[in-house]
Amino acid sequence: MYFKKQIGKEGEDIAEKYLLANGYKIIDRNFYARQGEIDIIAKEKNEWVFIEVKTRTNDIYGKPIDAVDSIKQKHLIKTINYYICSNKLENERIRVDVIEVYKVKEKYVINHIKQVI
Repeated sequence: MYFKKQIGKEGEDIAEKYLLANGYKIIDRNFYARQGEIDIIAKEKNEWVFIEVKTRTNDIYGKPIDAVDSIKQKHLIKTINYYICSNKLENERIRVDVIEVYKVKEKYVINHIKQVI
């Protein structure tokens, strides 16, 4: 279990570096609410971006995006709605992205999938 958490944190760190290098401003990481968790909350220009990061070292269980199934999407939507209401962002532009991080030996490959929900 520790290995999974460590790989997940590494993937989030890599995703954050990728986002910063591509002009995003990181607002929050690992936002927890009763409804669930949001890995990264960022802004790209005038748009709020809620990002789920999925990291894999192999494809035995499928692609990382496959883990963002309908149940995960429901939890994300509830948590994002809570965040929006709590921070009075109802009139802001919002999008939900998934960043897949593949760790191959000591290298990382990133696949940024925009507007998944």
